[in-house]
Amino acid sequence: MSKKPQIGFIGVGYMGHGMAKNILQNGYPLMVKGNRNRTPVDSLVGMGAVEATSVAQMARDCDIIHICLSNSPQVEAIIRGPDGIIANGKAGLIVIDATTADPTSTEALAAEMAAAGMTLVDAPLGRTPKEAEEGTLDAMVGTDPDTFATILPVIECWAGNINHIGPVGSAHKMKLIMNFIAMGYSCLYSEAVTLGAKVGIAPQKINKVIGSSRLSNGFFDTFMKYTVGRDRDAHKFTIANASKDVRYVANMATAAGMANPMGAAMRNTYAQAEAVGKGDHYVPMLSDHIAELNGVDLAQVVKDNA
Repeated sequence: MSKKPQIGFIGVGYMGHGMAKNILQNGYPLMVKGNRNRTPVDSLVGMGAVEATSVAQMARDCDIIHICLSNSPQVEAIIRGPDGIIANGKAGLIVIDATTADPTSTEALAAEMAAAGMTLVDAPLGRTPKEAEEGTLDAMVGTDPDTFATILPVIECWAGNINHIGPVGSAHKMKLIMNFIAMGYSCLYSEAVTLGAKVGIAPQKINKVIGSSRLSNGFFDTFMKYTVGRDRDAHKFTIANASKDVRYVANMATAAGMANPMGAAMRNTYAQAEAVGKGDHYVPMLSDHIAELNGVDLAQVVKDNA
C-alpha cells in the first residue's frame, strides 16, 4: 500500500476544524497552522495532528496544503510572503484553497505557483460548520483533470457533494454565484419578515406557510431557526464575510461587463449593517437590523406571538 501524502491545513476555524478533523480520522498525517484561537489547534493536536511552527515549515514538509481563510489578501500573504509557500515549498506541492476568494487573485496566484513548479487548486465550500464536522460539505473544485484525480481522495474526507467545475479559478467563480444567491435570500427574507411584522403577520406564520410550500429550502430553514427560534448559532457565517463576498461578486460582474443591480442593492445592505457595527453578527441576524431600521423589534414580535 502506498504511503498517504502529508497534509497541511492553514486556518482551522469554524469550517477548517471539522475538515481537518475528518482528514485525520481518515488516516492522513496532518500538520496544522493556527491563528489566535488556540482551541481548535489544541483539539486537533490532541487527535494526533502536528502543529507547524511556520508556514515555511509546512511548505517544506507537506505534499498537499489546505488553506481555509477569510479573504484573498490573507491567502496572498500566505502564498507570496517571505515565510510563505512559493518561497519555501517544493516542486510538486499542491495547495487547495477553500477560501471564498476573488477569482482574479486566484488566477494570478495559480500562475505564480505554476512558475515555481507548484499547483493551486480552488475548492470553496458550501454548507455550514455542522456539515464540516460531519464531513459532508459541498465542494466546488477548479483544477485540471489529473490534479483533480490526485486530490479527490483527500477532498472526499471532508465533502459529500463534490463537483469539478473546470480549470483553476472556475470554482471560486461558482462559489460567488452560490453566495450571491444565498446572501440575496437573506436580504429578501429579512425584508419579508419585517414587512410581515409591519402588517400584522408574525414570523412564525411566515415560517409555517413558506416552510411547508415549494418556496422552502435549506437556507430558509436555517434563517428561520434564528428569526423564529432565536438560535444564534443556526448559521455561523458573519455579516462581514457576507459583505466581502458580495463585493467580490460586484467585482466579477464589473469585469464581465454586466449590469448587476440586485447585487448592488445587496452590497449596500450588508455594507450598511457592517458600518453600524454588526459585522460580527451572523447572516440571519440581518433580519433584526432590517427590522430595527423600520421601527420593529423582531424578537419581541416573535415573543408576543408565541
